[in-house]
Amino acid sequence: MNWQNKLQKLGFRNICGVDEAGRGPLAGPVVAGAVIIPRGIKIKGADDSKKLTDTQRRKLAEEIKKKTIWAVAECSPKEIDQLNILNASKLAMRRALQKLKVQPDFILADAVAVNFPEVPQLALIKGDAREECIACASILAKVYRDDLMLKLAKKYPQYGFEKHFGYPTEVHYFALEVHGASIIHRQSFKLKK
Repeated sequence: MNWQNKLQKLGFRNICGVDEAGRGPLAGPVVAGAVIIPRGIKIKGADDSKKLTDTQRRKLAEEIKKKTIWAVAECSPKEIDQLNILNASKLAMRRALQKLKVQPDFILADAVAVNFPEVPQLALIKGDAREECIACASILAKVYRDDLMLKLAKKYPQYGFEKHFGYPTEVHYFALEVHGASIIHRQSFKLKK
């Protein structure tokens, strides 16, 4: 984790990490997080959200919300179908950036360029494992999306979202065979095995 330090030495103050959660599922939105960590603040244990347990993520998410400048935004399944998942992910990231209370002066993104006008940026492969601000964005996006899918599990109990969060599993494919797709399923995705 060193790009943030290098950029601070170059005079950048509001370095923002962005990442998304939910590119691979068959159902639900794609969610993006954006996090600016104020100088001197550390979020110990922040890492790629996929490497953490649910308990670790939730504990870190609370700390991130208290200590940083952050925002979360989403793109609906309908928008994913219209734009494709990559463009919808980028749109969710831009929406999260626009919601920040402080304008970033540099953006560090996980793997994909965000196309946020007039703000320099760097897309880093495995950025969520390399940069603290991207890891924090990854954690917030994952926790927000998981909570949303748990709510949707109550609304659509036949799909078992509380078990797989919309990802393509045997249980999910079986539910799709029996019940067909719901309005929160991504019609452009392969809904049959």
